[in-house]
Amino acid sequence: MIKSMTGYGKGQNSSGEICLTVEIKSVNHRYCDISVKAPRFLLGFEAEIKKRVGERLKRGKIDVFINVENNVCGGRVPVLNKDLAAAYMSLFRQMRDEFGLEGGITVDLLAGQKEVIALAEGEPDEEVVGHCLKESLMKALAAMENMRQAEGQATCQDMDEYLGHIESLLASARERAPQVPLEWRDKLMERLARLGNGFEVDPQRLAQEIAVFADRCDICEELTRFASHIEQFRGLFSVEEAVGRQMDFILQEMNREANTMGSKSNDLELTRMVVAMKADLEKIREQVQNIE
Repeated sequence: MIKSMTGYGKGQNSSGEICLTVEIKSVNHRYCDISVKAPRFLLGFEAEIKKRVGERLKRGKIDVFINVENNVCGGRVPVLNKDLAAAYMSLFRQMRDEFGLEGGITVDLLAGQKEVIALAEGEPDEEVVGHCLKESLMKALAAMENMRQAEGQATCQDMDEYLGHIESLLASARERAPQVPLEWRDKLMERLARLGNGFEVDPQRLAQEIAVFADRCDICEELTRFASHIEQFRGLFSVEEAVGRQMDFILQEMNREANTMGSKSNDLELTRMVVAMKADLEKIREQVQNIE
C-alpha cells in the first residue's frame, strides 16, 4: 500500500507527575528530513526520536513537536542560590559587628533578599519521561501512518483513473498507427497522378519510399513498452516499501516513449493522442511528488 508524504499525527501519554504530547507533521520532500522541537531537558532524547521516526517514515519533511505539562516541569520550583545567600550572611555579620547591632540573622531576613530564592524550571524523572515519550511517539506515528495510508489510497485511485485513460489512448493509437502509411501512400499516388501521363513513376522506387516511410512512422515498439511501463507502475500500488522514486523513474520512461511516438507519428490524430497522454502523465507526476 503506497503512502502519501503529507500527514499529521498526535499522541499523548500521562504518567504520575507528567503529561507529554507529541505532534508530527510532514510534507513532501525529496529525502527524509526530520527536525525535533522540544523542551531543553529533552535534548538527550533527540537522536532516539529521529531514529524511531526514520524507521517508520521513509521520506518527507517531518517536524516533531513535543510539549510537556505537569506540576513539576510544567510549573516552576523554588531554588536556593547558595552562593548569594552566603554572601548576604557574611554581609549581615559584618554589619552587626561593625555597627554594634543586636539580634540574629533569621530565615525570613535572608529569604527576603532579592534572588536568594529564585524560580527555575523543574525537571521530571528521566525514566518517567522516557516511557511517556516512547508511548506518545508511537501513538503519533500510528496516527500519522493511518493518515498517510488513507491519502495514499486516494492517490492510487486517482492515478489508476489517469492510467486507464492513457490505456484507452494507447488502444486507439494502436488501431490508428497502421492506417498512417496507407493514407500517406494514397496521398502520394494522388499527387503523382496530378503530374500527368507524361510523368513516369518507377514502381520499385515508389514501393521503396512507402516502405521507408512506414518504417519511420512505426510506433509498435513504443506502444508495447508504454503498456509494459503501465503494468510496472500499477504493480507498485501494492508494494509495502517506499516507491515514490521508482514511480518517478517509470514516469520518465513513459514520457520518453510518448515523445518518441510524437516525433515518429507524422499524423495529426496520433499527435493529438500523444498530447493527451502527456497531459495525463503530468497529472500523475504531480501526484507522485507526494508519494513516499
